Amino acid sequence: MKIIFLGTNGWYDSGTGNTVCTLIKTKRWDIVLDAGYGLSKLDAHCDGSKPVFILLSHFHLDHIAGLHTLAKFRFKKGVVLCGRSGARRVLGTFVNRPFTVPLQKLPYPVKVLELPAQAGELPFKITTLPLVHADPVLGLRLELEGKTLAYCTDTGYCPNALKLAGGADLLITECAHLPGEHNPAWPHFNPETAGKLAAEAGAKRLLLTHFSAERYHTKALRAMALRHARSIFPNTAAAKDGLVLKF
Repeated sequence: MKIIFLGTNGWYDSGTGNTVCTLIKTKRWDIVLDAGYGLSKLDAHCDGSKPVFILLSHFHLDHIAGLHTLAKFRFKKGVVLCGRSGARRVLGTFVNRPFTVPLQKLPYPVKVLELPAQAGELPFKITTLPLVHADPVLGLRLELEGKTLAYCTDTGYCPNALKLAGGADLLITECAHLPGEHNPAWPHFNPETAGKLAAEAGAKRLLLTHFSAERYHTKALRAMALRHARSIFPNTAAAKDGLVLKF
């Protein structure tokens, strides 16, 4: 299994990267976590010979803007789009005229599933729980090829994040806030919160992504965040666009 970080920014694209998108390549499937503009690079890593699953944590634009680029792909085995309750309605509006090419007009079959109600239709094991944010967000836990991966983005520290991360081989979290920054009205992790979650959950490895483009506008600032997270959870790395992780 291989994990490729196609976009690692939160909010908007900048010199530090595209908006958030992470590809998990397995023997049987190509699984994508969120669809920021990093999604536009998907065809550099996926030839369409395997089914593609795009799992959306929520519908903020930095997590779905890349869906506009679906028309450039030629995925012979099709794409399954997954999101929280209401995904069919939201995606039917957003990936449609007058904004972009409608889902039904794409050059390959597309199916939309709503989670958790239709999680049983996926060919791999997935657990979803609501997280704490300004708008509804789903945290994800995947079991793939004998490994457990948890994905918690756009959230403040909460019990459900701890449940999803429990004992995970890899925990991928956001790091939108700067060290020491808290904003209850706009819940996000800072690097200390991410490290605390990994430590308390007994995760084996922590990867930071979804760095706020406004706050983390240089690589040096990301490096600073990494130092703060490692002071709490040493086995931490900071993602950057193009990072490939063998897992």
